[in-house]
Amino acid sequence: MMTKTRKAVLFLLVVTVLAPIVLYTDRLGTYTNFSSNSNDEFVEDVSSLNLGSEIRKLNLLPQETENALKEPIGIVFADKSDSFEEAVQELPLPEAIEHKTRVLSATDEEIRLEKENPIKQMTDGGGVLKQNLVDGNKNGFKDGNLRATVHVFNNAEDKMEDKAEQQSAETSEKVDLQKPAKNVLQKPSDQQVMPDIRVRHLKDQLIRARVYLGLGATRNNPHFIKELRLRMKEVQRALGDATKDSELPRTAYDKLKVMEQTLARGKQIQDDCAAVIKKLRAILHSTEEQLKVHKKQTMFLTQLAAKTLPKGLHCLPLRLSTEYYSLSLSQQEFPNQEKLEDPKLYHYALFSDNILAAAVVVNSTVAHAREPEKHVFHIVTDRLNYAAMRMWFLANQPGKATIQVQNIEEFTWLNSSYSPVLKQLGSPNMIDYYFKTHRASSDSNLKFRNPKYLSILNHLRFYLPEIFPKLNKVLFLDDDIVVQKDLTGLWFLDLKGKVNGAVETCGESFHRFDRYLNFSNPLISKNFDPHACGWAYGMNVFDLEEWKRQNITDVYHGWQKLNQDRTLWKLGTLPPGLITFWKRIFPLDRSWHVLGLGYNPNVNQKDIDRAAVIHYNGNMKPWLEIGIPKYRTYWAKFVNYEQVYLRDCNINP
Repeated sequence: MMTKTRKAVLFLLVVTVLAPIVLYTDRLGTYTNFSSNSNDEFVEDVSSLNLGSEIRKLNLLPQETENALKEPIGIVFADKSDSFEEAVQELPLPEAIEHKTRVLSATDEEIRLEKENPIKQMTDGGGVLKQNLVDGNKNGFKDGNLRATVHVFNNAEDKMEDKAEQQSAETSEKVDLQKPAKNVLQKPSDQQVMPDIRVRHLKDQLIRARVYLGLGATRNNPHFIKELRLRMKEVQRALGDATKDSELPRTAYDKLKVMEQTLARGKQIQDDCAAVIKKLRAILHSTEEQLKVHKKQTMFLTQLAAKTLPKGLHCLPLRLSTEYYSLSLSQQEFPNQEKLEDPKLYHYALFSDNILAAAVVVNSTVAHAREPEKHVFHIVTDRLNYAAMRMWFLANQPGKATIQVQNIEEFTWLNSSYSPVLKQLGSPNMIDYYFKTHRASSDSNLKFRNPKYLSILNHLRFYLPEIFPKLNKVLFLDDDIVVQKDLTGLWFLDLKGKVNGAVETCGESFHRFDRYLNFSNPLISKNFDPHACGWAYGMNVFDLEEWKRQNITDVYHGWQKLNQDRTLWKLGTLPPGLITFWKRIFPLDRSWHVLGLGYNPNVNQKDIDRAAVIHYNGNMKPWLEIGIPKYRTYWAKFVNYEQVYLRDCNINP
């Protein structure tokens, strides 16, 4: 009996267990290919699956035409900001679905609306106040035009073989719907965050807090407003002047977390997206207006600081002049005056009323000269600084080099009947332009009302053959440069029939012709190219023989007469220089002359190191307090601050 029972049980096992396995072996084979590729390939049509030889429709899914399907749009958040957490929490996701990765898909209309989102437009590129407005059951901002569909993939735990996929996975947020989303304020690893992300996050919070302070719904909640203002003060104290995460205090992270919780409460109170957008636009407009005002104030104060003579530099010429007139006539003479007209030597032209600046130019040039005894410096200054300039170089002889100091008053040939620019500078209209700036006719740009343009010293560079009639070549130097290498090689350059050897500035848009000349005037537009490459004054080799042969001075005078009413160009020496030496420039290698140390704090360090001459063009001169600190050392090392006259005038590094 027992044997029959066992046989019956075994038979039932065979029928119920083994038979289905045999029957469905064929169909199991058809799943092999599908499952093996599921992690690597996207199923093109999810509404039908090929099982065996049959094509069966999935009745649970609504059927859609192929044209109705839209390509999913992946949204990847590069940093762990609060925007991602808010966007994820606000999506109307089914609570029963667990997933690791989300891909949002939207219609073309939704993409267009996203691009037109004023919040996104305002904050793109700056990393400030990034928000994703998504409609859903949990969304605090109402916008019926924004909808999102969530596609869930369960293969996020599989190992990524491609390096690009690994990097993408590191920047993607992994959220489990059944568990509370991880706080984005949780300390991330250094490899996963962008530099200074906390500083940016704190600034973002302050902007968002300002928005909530100005909204009606939150203003009606005094307890929230009081708390929000308190948190803002805490964040502002923690942020301070920090620009890097390393500069933040240790308590900054705690303040950031508390502020985030307060902002989350504000989001629950305020649910009007239109009001938020309106407030953001108002803040943006107000900020732009404040920026304009501050720019004008900064420009005025910078111009004022640049043109005001510091106490020390005012004291120095007075002290030196007193000392000079106490010398005897024989003591007032420079040695080696027989070299002044020798064309075989290396001659420099320097026109300046700044004693300390002229001293640095001479000292730095002589310090790098291989044969200093062959270098001759011709310094021209005005009547007020003539005695002081002579006294300085008598007391501080530059080694074996030769010095000549001249007074511009000695050039009797330079008068208003000969020089159109001298006649214009003395005209009542020009004086009115500079000193009655409140009038409507005055130019609003302070740059063009620089009083230095009233000094003929600034225009002497156009009269080099008249100043040095017996010389063949002259190297012109501005007084705001520092020489770092031997300049002897410039005298042996073949300028190929050109008059002016200069470094071109094609890479800088502000040195092209259209930035200086008025091309709406037919005289300018017919004769010059607005996109022509400009060049730099400050270190220029002039072939005086070619100058005389091509009548350069007459060309300069002709254009100055045409510009009597300042309609061709504004004041200055570069615009007339561009015109006068048009097609007469021999381009020097850029390593000879590097510009920008008087206005640009980001000059390439390699360019500075290899430059023969560095130029502090701009308002931030190295002898002023507004000078860029990191560039001042190049200039200061050629000043002997232990010199008695500098100590007496309290001039310190």
